[in-house]
Amino acid sequence: MSDSDNDYPGGLMGQLKEAFVGRKMARAERGHLLTGQADEAHKKRLPPGQRLVENWPVLDLGIQPSVTAEQWALDINGHVANPVIWDYQTLQAQPKHEQVCDIHCVTAWSRYDNHFEGVSTTHILDLVKPTPSVTHVIFHAYDGYTTNVTLDAFAAPDAMIAHSWNNAPLTREHGGPVRMVLPQWYFWKSAKWVKRIEFVDADQPGFWEERGYHNEGDPWLEQRYS
Repeated sequence: MSDSDNDYPGGLMGQLKEAFVGRKMARAERGHLLTGQADEAHKKRLPPGQRLVENWPVLDLGIQPSVTAEQWALDINGHVANPVIWDYQTLQAQPKHEQVCDIHCVTAWSRYDNHFEGVSTTHILDLVKPTPSVTHVIFHAYDGYTTNVTLDAFAAPDAMIAHSWNNAPLTREHGGPVRMVLPQWYFWKSAKWVKRIEFVDADQPGFWEERGYHNEGDPWLEQRYS
């Protein structure tokens, strides 16, 4: 991970339950939930191996940092011409982006028709202007979590940073005040409690990618595990 494991008070690994992470890694090793039906499922709305839910399940590393909108800040930096730091008020002043999308979790649930509001990643790209060397984007969260995506994935028309869901501010358990939303990928790529977006010139696998999860995470191809 690019950030120190001690970035969050007490250290991320120091607060995680070893058994919890171990179970996740064991599932990755044995291909838990894989169906091998990607080609047929791609014709449908629900990706292979997924089940539709109406609620929004809460999943995290066992740490839910308490960051208010007044405390929150986002550092957008790395190999860019114009690095910026936004507070919540500055975020709200950016051009508004709204979309309704489906979301898919690697733990096999999917939820349809989520209304998110925030700022598009295409606006961020226009603002900070990554250098030609950039190939990947790394998300850093207030709980010490990291995850990686390609620059192309970050630039997708439906990728965004969100502060609201279904006409209400994002709650703490769902990554509020601000989280990433990348609907084309399993939702572990949509980092909660995001505090830094780093543009890099080489891939840097994040927390779960280093622990047996796929580096890309396409739900239609069942890219659950490496």
